[in-house]
Amino acid sequence: MSTQEKYDNETYINSSSESYADEAVKNPKIREMKGVVARVVSLVAILMSLFHLYTAFFGVFPSIFQRSMHLGFALILVFAIYKPSKKLTNSVHIGWYDWILMILSGVCYSYFVMNHQEIASRMSYIEDLKTYEIGLGVLAGILLIEATRRVVGNALVIIILFFLGYGFFGHHLTGAIGHREFDLMWIIDHLYFTTTGVFSTPLGVSATFIFLFILFGKFLEVSGAGQFFINLSVAGMGKYRGGPAKTAIVASSILGTISGSAVANTVTTGAFTIPLMRKTGYRKHFAAAIESVASTGGQIVPPIMGASAFIIAAYLGVPYLEVAAAAIIPAVLYYVCLFIQVDLRARRNGLEGLPKEQVPKFWPVFKTGFLFFIPLALIVYMLANGSSPMRAGLYAIIATILVAALSKVHRLKFKTIVKALDLGAKASLETAVACAAAGLIIGVIGLTGIGLKFSGMIIDISGGILIVTLIFTMITSIILGMGLPTVAAYIVQVPLTIPALTEMGVAPIAAHLFVFYFATLSAITPPVALAAFAAAGIAGSEPMKTGMTAVRLGLAAYIVPYLFVYGPEVLMIGDIGTILLSVLTAIIGITGLAAATEGWLLRDSFWYERLVLFGGSLLMVVPGIWSDVGGVLTLALVFIYQKRFNTHLLKNQLTN
Repeated sequence: MSTQEKYDNETYINSSSESYADEAVKNPKIREMKGVVARVVSLVAILMSLFHLYTAFFGVFPSIFQRSMHLGFALILVFAIYKPSKKLTNSVHIGWYDWILMILSGVCYSYFVMNHQEIASRMSYIEDLKTYEIGLGVLAGILLIEATRRVVGNALVIIILFFLGYGFFGHHLTGAIGHREFDLMWIIDHLYFTTTGVFSTPLGVSATFIFLFILFGKFLEVSGAGQFFINLSVAGMGKYRGGPAKTAIVASSILGTISGSAVANTVTTGAFTIPLMRKTGYRKHFAAAIESVASTGGQIVPPIMGASAFIIAAYLGVPYLEVAAAAIIPAVLYYVCLFIQVDLRARRNGLEGLPKEQVPKFWPVFKTGFLFFIPLALIVYMLANGSSPMRAGLYAIIATILVAALSKVHRLKFKTIVKALDLGAKASLETAVACAAAGLIIGVIGLTGIGLKFSGMIIDISGGILIVTLIFTMITSIILGMGLPTVAAYIVQVPLTIPALTEMGVAPIAAHLFVFYFATLSAITPPVALAAFAAAGIAGSEPMKTGMTAVRLGLAAYIVPYLFVYGPEVLMIGDIGTILLSVLTAIIGITGLAAATEGWLLRDSFWYERLVLFGGSLLMVVPGIWSDVGGVLTLALVFIYQKRFNTHLLKNQLTN
């Protein structure tokens, strides 16, 4: 197949009907719409994208207007695209009940759009809501919960219902967890007629920054940039030992930072990399685990970090670039450990790279699409010079179109641009619904004050010991993150556990990133490891075995958050010398950790050698000069022992 054929725009230009059919194959929740209805729904999605582009050009509307318009569009599209049940076989047509839900969504959220000034100027909790406004708020909440069930799943719905039940009936509880009584009007007022509930900060970030970056990702996709990055990864890594696995790591780290979804990234790149790994000798569950860990890690890689970093920056009240800079070293440590483990596994199993004839030459591939690095560089440049993330996302979209126009292979036709607008809106639905749904939980937490009470309980249970508090927070973050998008899992945690960490002296940015990392890792942590299970589906491996292997491969990610809590230098806090020393010792420690996990350094390691490697690695990641010295000596001891033991074995073999 020629380069022209590989990158031909026609590959990405499908009819609306074909698009829905393709999505339905990947996601059983999606309808296979056809004909006029499919085109009408796509038109709504395009209008949604155009609305966000308009606000990016001319300025954001007032909070209630912008956020309710964003959510109204999202709910209409959800009820049109997502089936009431994934088991429903007749999924070509939109049912009458979904037409009703779409109309009700439009009516409900149009009210907030048209009356945003009056809502913003009224005295909340003092001026009573009218009866129809209470009914409107109840209906809007029901619609949001149903949309959440379809898009995100039952896990978040159960959490929402639990918190709503606590808000309505928690006054019957005694002790610290009880609260004053709130009637229906008070709760609806707080959740829907202020910016402290559904229309709070998470939905605001989704309606501005995140949408633009998701749309940017789709423009990259339809231009052929995604395939270019995969091909470039194959050209750069394919020939080396364990090449396909290293290709998966590089490609997934690049694409994952844009996609915002570990599962979506796993499915997209895994369809290519998992079969490639299988061909070179990797076992099914291991290949699937590599892809899921690599794809999940994309969400912690700057500069975009799967768009979640915008919410972190909003909560911290700091420039987005500060969050992205702090995340650089932890992301490097994550992928260094994964890369070394893959290499050691390849050495242990004698796995070679791809045959030379299957590996494209690097420079010819690079020349076909190197201009796609310009939009990414532009984002970094604009953010570094004080531009807003929304403006940076807008200019990145424009840059992508212009860059594609410079190439006959990647040039975007009008139909392709329209397709990107369509796909971008649909790709934003999960994030939009998750952020709005999380607002229901945030609203109840703020209204009842359970957040501070819960933080106090964590501190009391841990006895004021930081490491115990961190372990409790880790477990809570992973449990609440099971089955949820990273954005929702993180947002739910913000008012519950982060106050406990900051009260115990943890730097705010370290506290937020600690929770964010473990919310991200829920995608590969059994028993509900969505990214690992998605990869298992592609590989045909056992899901739980894949999930447990993913945990082992991602072991560094479970340790790095503790590292930057105790050693903030890893977040680039401190002088340059201290930061460089911390990075060096952490990399050495991570290398030892990978060797201990894989059971191979210079040869197969005995159980006691693995134990010593693991202990020495932990010493290296603990900040402090003496722990670093002890760790280096311990790891050096194992290295020298294995080297001498290898020489001794070789001499014996030659003698015999």
